[in-house]
Amino acid sequence: MWKGKSMYGRKYMGVERTTFVIDEKGKIAAIHEKVRVNGHAAAILSAVSEK
Repeated sequence: MWKGKSMYGRKYMGVERTTFVIDEKGKIAAIHEKVRVNGHAAAILSAVSEK
């Protein structure tokens, strides 16, 4: 998602990482916003395997 961000008082446009989990019927089952790279893949795989 493209959105306004801020770092050290400087404002700029940037990408906010978002993960969408799609179910077997093609519908969005979950949305994870403000994703951090480290550990995210493992967390999503764990959440998907529980369902």
